[in-house]
Amino acid sequence: MKENESVKKYLAEFIGTFVLVLFGCGVACALGCDNPAGYLATALAFGLVIVAMAYSIGNISGCHINPAVSLAMFINNKMTLEDFIGYVIAQFLGATAGAGVLAYFVGKKSGLGINSIHTFGWGKSFIIEVILTFVFVLAIIGVTSKESLSSVAGIVIGLALTLVHLLGIYFTGTSVNPARSFGPSVIVGGDQLKGLWVFIVAPLVGGALAAYCYKYLADKQSK
Repeated sequence: MKENESVKKYLAEFIGTFVLVLFGCGVACALGCDNPAGYLATALAFGLVIVAMAYSIGNISGCHINPAVSLAMFINNKMTLEDFIGYVIAQFLGATAGAGVLAYFVGKKSGLGINSIHTFGWGKSFIIEVILTFVFVLAIIGVTSKESLSSVAGIVIGLALTLVHLLGIYFTGTSVNPARSFGPSVIVGGDQLKGLWVFIVAPLVGGALAAYCYKYLADKQSK
């Protein structure tokens, strides 16, 4: 029974990450981010996917659909090591599948909404991704730690993701999610893989910092 429940959670994470990449990156490909309308639509698309998934698979897996979020939950003892590994594998597979379907729709030459190192180099790109992920994951931990906010948690998290995209798209295309960056990059391949590590490591660092920061703040609050 327990194994069956775990499989359902992993499948939910696969589906959620698949939808995130297909629709979020899909809107970026369809409308572009070099114009105000496309820029705003892309930010909203990522946020709206989170809202939709939170209220559909949230009661099954918690709707992490992001290894950085799962890492933060693991640090805060909200999930076991086994589930953490299962979630991350499912998320990476879901993102890759979503990117694969998107490539079938629009072709690899569209770029598939890949993230890219800004012209000022990987150092600042890394810091930007750490900060964006920190803000996003801190919002998630905060709103999901209060049972009284459970009914609006999906909306808050979706708006938080929209917020970080509104700033981050200009600089890196906004990752804040290792799986979301991995899927399109692997499908596109080539030189894009060279900078992929930034969009895997930086969000994980940001997620871990958010988890430890919230732990500290919550401990202080309870004293």
